[in-house]
Amino acid sequence: MARIGIGSNAGDSHDAIERAWAALAALGTLRARSSLYRTKAWGVVDQPDFLNAAALLETPLAPRALLHALKAIEADLGRVPTFRWGPRAIDLDILAYDDARIDEPDLVVPHPRLFERAFALAPLREIDPAYEPAYEALPAAARAEVRRLDTKTSSCELDGDA
Repeated sequence: MARIGIGSNAGDSHDAIERAWAALAALGTLRARSSLYRTKAWGVVDQPDFLNAAALLETPLAPRALLHALKAIEADLGRVPTFRWGPRAIDLDILAYDDARIDEPDLVVPHPRLFERAFALAPLREIDPAYEPAYEALPAAARAEVRRLDTKTSSCELDGDA
């Protein structure tokens, strides 16, 4: 089971995330997807707010193959390389993959900054309660910068046809 972080702050972010969920479902079975969250940019803060979400993906792909598939989805959805932490049409990150621990130059699992980022932990804890303690351990100011959108655009319990 892979936990995927999704973000967008360039173009039609709602559409990009919906299209990302559809593309993720083609990689296996989309078991759950979070609400959308509006968050301030992290790292480089002088850019539009992000929409963030998370997905639980049951996939036959090994972590490296999954990473390559996510990069292909990003390209298909219009991601253009800019600068580190810059604006993007879509961003797909492997936040965790079962209990795997991988530390390679281009693939680190769990994501190396997962436990520092409210924008990743807020949607993840919604669909995987095991991440609730990590979210609650963040400073209150960090948690306050993440706002769940009022309209839930997706259900958390999906069937195999997602």
